[in-house]
Parts: sequence; structure tokens; C-alpha cells
Amino acid sequence: MPRITQRDIARLAGVSQAVVSLVLNNRTDATTRIAPETRQRVLDVIRETGYAADPVARRMVRQLNQIIGVFTYESVFPSTSADFYYPFLRGIEECAEQLRCDLLLFTSAPVTDGRRKVFHENNRLRIADGCILLGRDIPHDELARLNRENYPFVAVGRRDDAGGPVPCVGADYAAATRKLVERARELGHREFAYVGAGEGAESADDRMSGFRAGTRGGGRHERTAGRSAGETLDALLAAGVTTAVVEGYADGVALIRAARERGVDVPGDLSVVVTGVPAESADADIASTGFRIPRREMGWQSVELLAALLEDRSTTTLKRLLPCHFVEGQTLGEPRRDRS
Repeated sequence: MPRITQRDIARLAGVSQAVVSLVLNNRTDATTRIAPETRQRVLDVIRETGYAADPVARRMVRQLNQIIGVFTYESVFPSTSADFYYPFLRGIEECAEQLRCDLLLFTSAPVTDGRRKVFHENNRLRIADGCILLGRDIPHDELARLNRENYPFVAVGRRDDAGGPVPCVGADYAAATRKLVERARELGHREFAYVGAGEGAESADDRMSGFRAGTRGGGRHERTAGRSAGETLDALLAAGVTTAVVEGYADGVALIRAARERGVDVPGDLSVVVTGVPAESADADIASTGFRIPRREMGWQSVELLAALLEDRSTTTLKRLLPCHFVEGQTLGEPRRDRS
């Protein structure tokens, strides 16, 4: 009979491996935050299955530094709660606190060709038990090397395989973008355009995939690189587009402002939906329709997944995709009936 693992206990009890770890280690300050009935359910499953922690694994756990590293590929230290990265970091901090781990922000990495690199001659990755990677574009070669060296890490955001599966916690951009298009179709829209790169980073690929699914393989693709918001607006109107699905929030705001300046009614003449509306925005006069990325939850679960990997490296659930939340906004409406 195969050995029962903490992953099995978590599955049977309907909780995360992090909760099982807290109960097993009898963290009295942390377990007080776990509902008594949840703690009892875990204990009942442990008793019923006859689970006994591997003594070698126990010794390894005691030898860990209880330090989780955080490496950022861009400058992400937030100055305000409206900062894009703030919710990620908040979730990372809160989960690390619950697990009684310290966070170590790696800041010594040199900038090469305009970007940071995890691996350099003075990297200190081994100070931490494992590392959370945060950035819009994480180099494939660095992910592959982390896999080769068997270093425990989790990327925030979905990542393609790199010499093996990449542990990651991402947002389900494909499903959320498809639902935005479907909502517009329900209002009567038939002429769509995707505004943005639509390729490169996995997040852009996923958004474009959702757009194609929602438009059933149709729709235009308007790239914004090297173009002003006004030029993009002209192209959309000339093509008879009634709904623009915009990849970036800043580009969405710029497009709406350009429309207002030209007397183009949003959403009367052109509906604009944004695939990533922040929880707080400096553009208070623009209530964009779109979806909100579960940034705090992604940060939290990235630490939770890393803790599970440190406890049991054979865990099979290496990729988590979290649902995005629809934001009603005021920039999506029925198309004008008098349009040709």
C-alpha cells in the first residue's frame, strides 16, 4: 500500500497542505486562526488513515531556515495601494506570516541588458528555502535552470514548461476574456477588435486565446506598439468595430480619453472592455468595464504552493489558475442600432 502523504491528508480533509502542516506541527499561535472544526477534521483524517510523518522529512523540515525568497524581475516595491504589484506582495506577506516564515527580498541582482537576472556570480538563492518569482516576463532559460538545479520555486502568473513543468499560480485570463466577449455578444455586438500585443508573454497569449474563443475565430487585432491612442481609435472606427477588448489598463484608459476628446461616445459609439481593471485607480472618472485579476490571492497561493513543495516535492498540482472577477463599469453597452 503506498505511503499516505500530506497531500493525501489535505485532499481527504478538503483543506490546503499548508493547513495540514500547521496542524501537524502544532503551531499554537497559527492554529488559533484555523477554525476548530477544520483542525478536528484534519486530525480525524490523520487518525483514520494512520498517517505518520516520515522521520527523515521531519528532520529536513526542522533544518529549513523558514525563509522564503522573493525575486522581482522589475522594480515592484509599491508606493501606493493602487500599485499593480501591491496586492501580490500583500498576499505573499500574509501567507508567509501565517506559515511563520520570514521573507527575503533579493535586491542584489545586477541589471543586464535592461533586466534583472536570478543567476549571477553573487546570487544568494540558497539563503532561502525556496523563492517566489514575480514579473511580467520571466526568462525561459532561468526557469529551465531552476528546474535543472531542483531549486524550489513558484512563479506568480502562468508559465509554459521550461525543461519540465513550472510551478505557478496564475489568473485564468483565457476564460475571463472569453466571458467578456460573450457578454458583449449578448448585448448585440458582432464587430470586435483585440487591442494590444496579444502575444509574447503567457498572459497576453491567454487573453488572445480567450478573445478568439469568444469571437469564434473572428475579430480584428489592433497592435498598439508605436501608435498613439488616437491612431488606434481611428483604425477601430474605420473598421466598424463596436467593441474593443483592450489588453492593458493604461491603454484602455488612453483609448477612452482619446474618444472623449473627439466626441466619440463610450459606450454608445464604441464599447471598451479592459482585461485587467485595478482594484483602485487614479483615473477615478473612468469606470472601465472588464475583469479584476485576483492578485492578492495569487500572491497568497504562490506561497502556499511553495510550502507544499518544500513539504513534499512529489506534489502533482504544480499549476493553479484562479478565476478573475467581472467588473460592471460603464464602458460596455448595446451597440447603436443606426450603425451600418
